Amino acid sequence: MTRDEILSKVRDVLVDALAVDDDEVTPSASLINDLGAESIDFLDIVFKLEQAFGIKIAQGELFPEGVTQDPKFVKDGMVTTEGLAALKARLPHVDFTAFEKDPKVSKVASLFTVETIVRFIEGKVAAK
Repeated sequence: MTRDEILSKVRDVLVDALAVDDDEVTPSASLINDLGAESIDFLDIVFKLEQAFGIKIAQGELFPEGVTQDPKFVKDGMVTTEGLAALKARLPHVDFTAFEKDPKVSKVASLFTVETIVRFIEGKVAAK
């Protein structure tokens, strides 16, 4: 499966799950900030991705839970070095370059982009 085919299917899933227009689903679009996803939407997205690609996604694998609520990972509204390491370990498909420069908790949501999902799916499909 090519990257373009994966992006096309991911786009279809997000258009369906989030009721957004096709042209809004660009690789750099943030699921929360740009596409309006809410926490309940993430369950639907995971289910639809599993169906579209014939894969299994474990709970917390694509969208990890609890990191930003753990006091050892967050201090004064910032993700700590330990927290960043935990995020990187749980999210190997995420590009942390920009986030590392300003690791505010409020910016964690911006890590979840269409590109992030495409990279995640590429890894799952390759491993299949």
